[in-house]
Amino acid sequence: MPAPIPAAATAPLELAIVLPTLNERDNIAPLIERIEAALGTGGWEVLVVDDNSSDGTAEEARQLSLTDPRLRVIQRIGRRGLASAAIEGFCATAAPYVAVMDADHQHDPALLRPMLASVKAGEAEVAVASRFAEGASTAEWNRPDREKLSSIANRLARRLTGVDLSDPMSGYFLLPTATARRLVPNLSGIGFKILLDLLATANPPLTVKDFPMNFSARRSGESKLDRAIAFDFLAGLYDKSFGRIIPTRFALFATVGVLGVVVHMAILYACLLAFGATFAWGQAAATFGAMSFNFWLNNWLTYRDSRLESAAALLKGWVSFIVACSIGAFANVAVATTLHDYGVHTLPAALVGIAIGSVWNYALSSRFVWGRF
Repeated sequence: MPAPIPAAATAPLELAIVLPTLNERDNIAPLIERIEAALGTGGWEVLVVDDNSSDGTAEEARQLSLTDPRLRVIQRIGRRGLASAAIEGFCATAAPYVAVMDADHQHDPALLRPMLASVKAGEAEVAVASRFAEGASTAEWNRPDREKLSSIANRLARRLTGVDLSDPMSGYFLLPTATARRLVPNLSGIGFKILLDLLATANPPLTVKDFPMNFSARRSGESKLDRAIAFDFLAGLYDKSFGRIIPTRFALFATVGVLGVVVHMAILYACLLAFGATFAWGQAAATFGAMSFNFWLNNWLTYRDSRLESAAALLKGWVSFIVACSIGAFANVAVATTLHDYGVHTLPAALVGIAIGSVWNYALSSRFVWGRF
């Protein structure tokens, strides 16, 4: 645990370091020590923005802050996601400069001082710690699959932002706090890629400078990223391109719905052709099967930032999803069956029923299953 900081050793606040956390209890104290080794005893603060970690990360940070006033805690209830956590950090500090970095020790705090000096000197508006700049290393990371994914994402991100840098997907960067807060009202706050959000929102584009980083292995705990990160990245691209026309969350829900249509039609035709069921029974079975599939995929992707994880939460969420969608499902079956009885072909009849239930399903499931309006 860092030693108490004497009042005489403090300096005017210059830099805030935002640490979005989820189950990082064992990493906080060692990281504070590394930050102090890099920056000295004063002139900085750390904001731990914790997504109500189950391992007591927020409580650990509060205990540390009792003897270290440079550490503050924001514990978020019912809100998750790195991007939105960074935004809350931007708005919670009085420091003129702000950095965002991971709490898992993959980001080297030694870069904070040269990054800050560069932005203060006007060499760039944003300093970015890069995994792919000349002189950087990802040897300790040892994740070639992630490196390939990041490389593809970087090319797409450069086209979107108009900014030429080696790692626009980096989660470690520094900029003036006033610049960050100026952009906050237009940020999407979706997912994990807050730097991409900032660069794509800024007009005119922000100037940037890369700092080669030795991207290390995680010190303790498990990574919060999974294979849904690619979908999360695409959601960010969509939001910056079309999010003002069709809300991103609904677009994601609809995308899952399109996949659900495939499941729906597969079950329907299986019932009709393989089991000889009537259309009404086939449509009912297909609707129930598609609803279950949509619940699983929406939980994994669309509502990834408030994902239900425990068995009890999943069961409750699945039941709530079925109940919330029951009226939409009833309208789906009734309308589709009526159209079919009037001679409409099976495929268009089923699709019309699906469309009628979709808006209802989105509105109620967002509110009552994942707790969002």
